[in-house]
Amino acid sequence: MTFANAPRPWMTDELQMVRDTARRFFETECVPHLKKWQEQGHVDRPIWRRAGELGLLCAGIPEQYGGGGGSFLHEAVICEEQMRAMVNSFSINVHSGIVAHYLLAYGTEAQKQRWLPGMARGETIAAIAMTEPGAGTDLQRITTSAVKDGDDYVINGAKTFITNGLLADIIVVACKTDPTAKAKGVSLVVIETKDLAGFRRGRLLEKVGQQGQDTVELFFNDMRVPQANLLGGEEGKGFAQLMQQLPRERLVLAIGCAATMQRAVDETLAYTRDRKIFGDSLLHLQNTRFKLAECQTKATIARSFLDDCVARLARHELDIPTAAMAKWWVSQATCEVVDECLQLHGGYGYMQEYPIARMYADVRVSRIYGGANEVMKEIIARAMENQ
Repeated sequence: MTFANAPRPWMTDELQMVRDTARRFFETECVPHLKKWQEQGHVDRPIWRRAGELGLLCAGIPEQYGGGGGSFLHEAVICEEQMRAMVNSFSINVHSGIVAHYLLAYGTEAQKQRWLPGMARGETIAAIAMTEPGAGTDLQRITTSAVKDGDDYVINGAKTFITNGLLADIIVVACKTDPTAKAKGVSLVVIETKDLAGFRRGRLLEKVGQQGQDTVELFFNDMRVPQANLLGGEEGKGFAQLMQQLPRERLVLAIGCAATMQRAVDETLAYTRDRKIFGDSLLHLQNTRFKLAECQTKATIARSFLDDCVARLARHELDIPTAAMAKWWVSQATCEVVDECLQLHGGYGYMQEYPIARMYADVRVSRIYGGANEVMKEIIARAMENQ
């Protein structure tokens, strides 16, 4: 047994089959195209449909809405395999792990029937638009407005850092339906982007890492959207909906980081075993062995902590502070491990042809998105104050 293949307490034969399917898909149908996707800044649309054909989209959504009928565990193993293969050029996590569950949890029956089946097939690509240029993590301060006019909302504003934004067919947009209120003024409105007047996608944003992942700005100028697209059909619930989904979202992010951390250790173990220095393997130097021991320990602790969080989520017991702990600690540990592993690669670690270099660039944003780690610590501290 290797550390990378250590048994998981929640693994079943069915989940192993999902893992095997996901691994083959990412390694054989995605990895060969990564360079092209990085150069053009986005994936080719057919890869979404292929993922849908294999049942890798909306795996945790009930079959009655076109999903796989599985649980969070199915989504977790798909996320692990995607990050292990370093295929971050399209976000199944946002599409299936976040947007689909907003629709499932809060959508009307008509909304679920309208959007979820297409998402499961990969024909409808989904995104969520929360962050604004002037608001960042503080969602109570968003200024994108949705004003009633007849049977429509007229939406004005802008969003930034939107994952899947270039290809998205539907986007869950956080708006202010009551500009005089803070949290209670926020609502979620689903927009369908095809031929939508007043909707404009901005440029592909040039990022330090994750360069194949389409990340864009969005602009709304007197954009008319039917009031029937208000998620759940009731205004002022958006902030509460966002808060209720955060534990799941942050756990998904942490799971992806942990998979990256283990991949970094595995890559570095193989490299140091083969690399010769001073007439011997780099792995035989005590500093190398001690650094790798430290890195593997962090990866093992992360996996153990996350397995406990997954079990809590399955029991509906994963609270916001614990999810915040998982998100900040695992993302921080991953950045530390990847940095140490790059150092052990020496000059080659700085070359893009080596996976560790791409991991170094790609993983840095994990301490920022999903709520900056400083915000995670504030959430934990507030919970401690209220004990």
